[in-house]
Amino acid sequence: MPVYEIFALRYAQIEERRRNENFIAHDPHDGPMPMDYFVWVIRNQERTILVDTGFSERAAKARKRKLLRCPVESLKLLGIDPVTVEDVIITHLHYDHAGNIHKLPNAHFHIQEDEMHYACGHHMCQGLFRHAYDVEDVVELVRRVYAERVLFYQGDQTLAPGIELVLVGGHTKGLQSVRVHTERGWVVLASDASHYYDNMMNISPFPIVYHVGDMVDGYAKLKRLAASEDHIIPGHDPQVRKRYPFEGLPENDIVKLHVAPNMR
Repeated sequence: MPVYEIFALRYAQIEERRRNENFIAHDPHDGPMPMDYFVWVIRNQERTILVDTGFSERAAKARKRKLLRCPVESLKLLGIDPVTVEDVIITHLHYDHAGNIHKLPNAHFHIQEDEMHYACGHHMCQGLFRHAYDVEDVVELVRRVYAERVLFYQGDQTLAPGIELVLVGGHTKGLQSVRVHTERGWVVLASDASHYYDNMMNISPFPIVYHVGDMVDGYAKLKRLAASEDHIIPGHDPQVRKRYPFEGLPENDIVKLHVAPNMR
């Protein structure tokens, strides 16, 4: 079985955020709970795969997010030229995971078919469902469909030996996580299947959700697929940068997920 490195690259943040914004269930211990935004790189000597593409400066201004750097250009910190990226996994089409597609001109994009149906279907007539989507990002991916650069999946699928797509749903209809074989065992990039460690560990979903039951079932599915709970990486938790090392990397906004965490 091939072994991969995984890197989380933080590209944006919200510093002013409260715990009660991050859980459906009432949290009596309200207090500050910032949010980080990441993209992820999976690589070994044979292949390099980008997971998600972040959001643009335009989106950052529109949604009042603090953009630290362009997530696609930040690949250069790992010695990766975006022009050379051939495969991109899109976990879902929310604005913070599917922008900047035009910056990856030679990539093929891997997405669940249910996610494209959801992002282009009748649910988007309602602001409740569409507010986390950016129509320009969705249209950009549709253009790649017509250019034959999008590969659709219907459920769990092995993308390459040691890299598996895992349909979870919940947060959106077609959200997928990514299971990766590393030197420390199977690591699961949850993406927004669990925004924070506490969403999953306390069984308290994030408030932006298509199907609460699927989201809760997804927590159990990810735990089954990971080598341990320490092998599950949430999508937006600043704790990721505290738990995982960055020694030998050019920025402390980049951390190594293929090695054991520093702390819990």
